[in-house]
Amino acid sequence: MLPGMSTGTPDVLWTPDPDQVEQTAIAEFTRWVREHRSIDAPDYAALHAWSVRDIEGFWSAAAEFLGVRFHEAPTATLGAPSMPGAEWFPGATLNYAEHALTPGPGREDADIALVFVREDGVERNVLHAELRELVGRARAGLVRLGVGRGDRVVALAPNSPETLVMFLAAASLGAVWSSCSPDFGVRAVHDRFAQIEPSVLLAVDGYLYGGKRFDIRPTVATLQQQLPTLRATVLVSFLGEEGLDQTLPWTEFTAEPGPLEFEPVPFDHPLWVLYSSGTTGLPKGIVHGHGGIVLEHMKALRLQFDLGPGERFFWFTTTGWMMWNLLIGGLLVGSTIVLFDGNPGHPDLRALWRLAAAHRMSVLGTSAPFIQACLKAGLRPRDEFDLSTLRAIGSTGAPLSVEGFRWIGDAVGEHIQICSVSGGTDLCAAFVGSAPTVPVWLGEISCAALGAAVVSYDEKGHELLDEVGELVVTKPMPSMPVSFWNDPDGSRLREAYFEDFPGVWRHGDWVRLTPRGSYVIYGRSDSTLNRGGVRMGTADFYAVVEGFEQVVDSLVIDTTELGARDEGALLCFLVLAPGAAVADVEPGLRKALRSELSPRHVPDRFIVVDAVPRTLNGKKCEVPVKKILAGVAPDKAVSRGALQNPDALVPFLDLAKS
Repeated sequence: MLPGMSTGTPDVLWTPDPDQVEQTAIAEFTRWVREHRSIDAPDYAALHAWSVRDIEGFWSAAAEFLGVRFHEAPTATLGAPSMPGAEWFPGATLNYAEHALTPGPGREDADIALVFVREDGVERNVLHAELRELVGRARAGLVRLGVGRGDRVVALAPNSPETLVMFLAAASLGAVWSSCSPDFGVRAVHDRFAQIEPSVLLAVDGYLYGGKRFDIRPTVATLQQQLPTLRATVLVSFLGEEGLDQTLPWTEFTAEPGPLEFEPVPFDHPLWVLYSSGTTGLPKGIVHGHGGIVLEHMKALRLQFDLGPGERFFWFTTTGWMMWNLLIGGLLVGSTIVLFDGNPGHPDLRALWRLAAAHRMSVLGTSAPFIQACLKAGLRPRDEFDLSTLRAIGSTGAPLSVEGFRWIGDAVGEHIQICSVSGGTDLCAAFVGSAPTVPVWLGEISCAALGAAVVSYDEKGHELLDEVGELVVTKPMPSMPVSFWNDPDGSRLREAYFEDFPGVWRHGDWVRLTPRGSYVIYGRSDSTLNRGGVRMGTADFYAVVEGFEQVVDSLVIDTTELGARDEGALLCFLVLAPGAAVADVEPGLRKALRSELSPRHVPDRFIVVDAVPRTLNGKKCEVPVKKILAGVAPDKAVSRGALQNPDALVPFLDLAKS
């Protein structure tokens, strides 16, 4: 039996209420397909099986049920079913912004479209009438600057109303959007934006984080010099600082009202460009289409999360992470979205729980590390805050530990559905996640998303059940990338996902599909611990090590497969809490790893470091560090501009030299 596998069914932490299930959108959809498509699906498993057996039938039904607004009707649901190169809804035209802004249930003039909260207490409610007017004004501003279909509009901006308004204005014109968080450094931003040659840059004067003010006007000025295709830089006075030469103030840019119109574009017309982490070389520009995102996000939010009018949807994110793109998708289904900008741990870890209570959230999304931090701090939000409207907590960014699952049930509420989800920037969606009709099992992701044919493969491409293997997707999905930017023949896209198993998407995660139809993610497959032939994802390892109060963070590297000088060593790097010493914590760690994983997974060495290198999106740099320790030149192993904390590489470079 592989580590991490269970000999029996784990505890059920949450079960759908039969009375409430019938009121969910997914139950309504199930009744709809029975009536309109003659599909009888008595439970989620049957509905999912149909959704991947007949992908054309499912996605056609989803588009009709969810109310996708086509200007020109499609000639088919799927023109070419191959991967890569699937052609969804050929002949159709539509526009993302029209779906977010057209009046309807939850989007009437007097309804609240969004709530904005900054960490210093600044708050703002924006009604749909105001949002439509602002988008019309920003659209007029872009038109005056000559922006049209296919032009690129980029943002170095926080999670604020102005950022959302500019995106919707760009999308309404058929322009292509891309954004970075304002804490990104000049090189990181340039590496992304220079590739797509933007026409307009939206920027802020600075941002707040952890009670500190950060002036980024020098960064903006440098980018203006480094991006020669810019026609204008629109500057938002986010901190109230003085303006910047050769910029157009937001107030002036939006001074004139304009009509709110929507350019119909083909289904696969580029909507936005997201980026790979860029840990090795330039980040890849991942292009998603209007139609694929509209359909996938409406399906995910309406059916999987059961969001709709009257609900409030929140996810802690920055504009540099795909969860921002999913969060704003709440507008597509008529929900009020809650935008927060700042440090979720300022002034303490109660910040997001205060926010949830104050703004009556329905779904609160965050990251597994944040939940782990709350657990370690001994927080019990249910005892301090009125969370009666909160029905679900989303977790992503890393596998959620068993202890994290238990903490939510115990410290937040037994009534909370734990929506642990896993997907990627590549899809701007989740492969596996939750549904309001499926239980939550301890330590497991409840189900595959509708339309996602997710299985586990062994190295020969054979399907596995209840064994750890490669997470693959065997059927195309509408939000798979339209292309990579500057990849005219598609070779880089094929190399990224389809090289190992032709015609099948290999995502790069280790996964176990259980007999219950649930999933367990074990971390990235290219950073797997392979000890004596026993493979294990790093998530299991971190769950044990970071369960110790003395351990703030950790990084585990198996040098077996890369021929490092210290060949075969399993190295565990520890960031310790103040006052903790490795000599005190190491015996307990060894004992816990031996008993909870296996004797093979006890590290050869524990090494204390000041910080774990992380990408700008917060992911641990396991593979780059592994390459550095194997003797790969640092500049080939990782791009320093892609890191939050490039100085954290120093001890690993020193170790490689020694």
